[in-house]
Amino acid sequence: MEVILLERIGRIGQMGDVVTVKDGYARNFLLPRGKALRATDANRKRFESERAQLEAHDLERKSDAEGVAGKLNGENFIVIRQAGENGQLYGSVSTRDIATAISEGGFTIDRRQVMLDRPIKALGLHEVRIHLHGEVEPHVVINVARSEDEAARQARGEDVTRTLTEEEEDAEAARIAAEELFEEGATPDEAIEGEGKAAAEAKAEPEEDNAS
Repeated sequence: MEVILLERIGRIGQMGDVVTVKDGYARNFLLPRGKALRATDANRKRFESERAQLEAHDLERKSDAEGVAGKLNGENFIVIRQAGENGQLYGSVSTRDIATAISEGGFTIDRRQVMLDRPIKALGLHEVRIHLHGEVEPHVVINVARSEDEAARQARGEDVTRTLTEEEEDAEAARIAAEELFEEGATPDEAIEGEGKAAAEAKAEPEEDNAS
């Protein structure tokens, strides 16, 4: 879909640019949130007539965003999750989880403002970008831990995970394989069966190496 941007949008373009984006992105995000208009002749004329007002409003929004960014940038927020001894989470931390943690810390953040470059699936300190404005994206630190005490230790720079034994590594590999199988749509019984198979294969690998 071809749209007229009403503000700077990341790598897509600047205010006033006419760009082509995916229909779903336009319908579900840009248009309903007032960040763009369909690139019709009528809307082109409307934009030009309102450009000065839109630019003034954008500068005001940017100034407000910079004020929030000054307080938010570098802040730490704790998310408590269950995890294995090696630090791998039983699941992952979502943008909604992060937005909730930040909001509980006194900032009003929508999950769509949380910019995750990759899923968070392990304990530790994770730097995350928060989109406040097209030109304002402060960074926060998400401290993912199994308890408040563990989060405090991580904040001090301690490693709260430990090296697994060979048997524990096999069990962890089996758990992850079963979890992935379940996420792909397998029934719980199939997932358990997959876990047993993965464990057997993991246990057999060293024997094959010795045989060679």
